[in-house]
Order: sequence, then structure tokens, then C-alpha cells
Amino acid sequence: MSERVIVTGGCGKLGRAVVEDLVAHGRQVIVFDRAAPERTDVTFVPVDLTDYAQVLDAMHGVEERYEGVDAVVHLAAIPAPGLAPDAATFANNMNASYHVFQAARRCGVKNIVWASSETVLGLPFDTPPPYVPVDEEYAPRPESTYSMVKTLEETMAGELCRWDPALKMYGLRFSNVMEPQDYDAFPSYDADARARKWNLWGYIDARDGAQAVRKALEHPGTGREVFIIANADTVMSRPNSELLDEVFPGVERRGEIGEHDTLLSIAKARRVLGYEPEHSWRQR
Repeated sequence: MSERVIVTGGCGKLGRAVVEDLVAHGRQVIVFDRAAPERTDVTFVPVDLTDYAQVLDAMHGVEERYEGVDAVVHLAAIPAPGLAPDAATFANNMNASYHVFQAARRCGVKNIVWASSETVLGLPFDTPPPYVPVDEEYAPRPESTYSMVKTLEETMAGELCRWDPALKMYGLRFSNVMEPQDYDAFPSYDADARARKWNLWGYIDARDGAQAVRKALEHPGTGREVFIIANADTVMSRPNSELLDEVFPGVERRGEIGEHDTLLSIAKARRVLGYEPEHSWRQR
């Protein structure tokens, strides 16, 4: 029997790509969401993730449909700052993540991958980053309620893995998720280097984000790890040297920085997970 994987938020922008990728690679996918997916080759369970009883019950199984799961991919959330009142963002995202993590533990699931966020790096970089390319080596710098929750999720995952050394929890700090139709706007960004400076001109193609999720699920490690997940290039046609000179002239530049190389370092994801972006807006 193939691996059975729950994907929360499987109808979202990244979730759709993750579900498609996992199905294409032979997984049985169960989508926990409030809206039904368009696909008919997955199992859909309408679940309110802020209700722990619903999450725990559905994690155990649904009569005549499935019993138990092997892994969990947690993507569901209010997806960005400013979309809801701060207290609502905190209550929804923090409770949903705790419920998913705790229910998975209660059901004996040892393989959890979840969507952290590039925002923990200090976005929107009104205070400049400590160096570029930014990486996972400096402490989180949340600047919004949304980002604070992502930081707390990472801390919580570390404690849960301390309690259970056999548990694996990999947090993927996704950059701004894009689909191919979004690429038409990219050439316009060159006119103002500051318009996209908030995440160092980064992005993640949803299909490459899905690849990262699958490779994180497949990785044999244990414990909590976090990885920046971005595409290999920036959203800009202008070279990095020009962008940095204009917007972040005082920021330390570490190592050789290519003309259009991402300034959200994916070196750890490449080294540990074998992640390698396959898509670029430059190759539409």
C-alpha cells in the first residue's frame, strides 16, 4: 500500500501543487480543508482545524474511507499579514498548527512537514538583513503577528521533537508563492527596486515548493529542521549588485553572489534535502 499523506490547506495556491505532486509520485492524499478540491483522485474531509476534536477524529480515520495516516503536510493558515485582524490571525494559525501537530502525535505520526515562512527572516526588511544571502543561521526576527506565529511554530516543533526523539518535523520557510500566470507581471518590477525589496526579490514557483515538500517527507532524518525554500533566481532582470547598491548598500555580502542568484539562500535545502528548483520565470 502506498503512503497515506494528509495535506491541510490542499486547495490553496501551494496546496494544489503539493497535492498534484504527491499524487503523481504515488501517494494516497487526504485533503483537510474547508473547501472541496476539484480533483477526484484524492480523499476530501471538511475539517475546521481550530476544532481539535475534529482534527484528532479525522486524523484517526473516516469510516469506510481510510484508517490512520503515515505523514502530515500542514499548509493551512491565514496566508499572510494584513488579511485579518491580528488577534484573528494569531488565534486561527496558532491553534490550527497546535491541533495538527498534537493530533498527529496522538495518532503516532512521526513524519510532519509544515509551511513556515520567509517572514521569520525579518521581512519586510525595513530593518536591513544582517547579511546576504540570508540563511537559517541567524535567529528569527518576526515583524508581524503572522510571522510571530510562524516563529512560535518553529519553537513548538523543537520542543515536541525534544519530547520525542523519533519525531521528524521539517519547517519549510517558503518564499512568495507564484504560479506560471503570475510571471507576466515580473518585468514590471524592474522599474522600482524597492517595490520587491521586502523579501530580497525572492519567489517560489508552486511546483518547486511541492518538490521541496516531497523531498522533506522522503528525507530519513529526525528532529526539527527548518529550510528556506525559494527559487534559484530573483524576480528581477536587474543584477543583484545593482539592486544591493541601491537598496541595501551597507549590508554585508557573503561569498560569491551571482547576477540573478536568489538572495534567500537555498544552500541548506540543496545540501540536506537534495532540493533543486526546476522552474524559473525566465524560462516561460
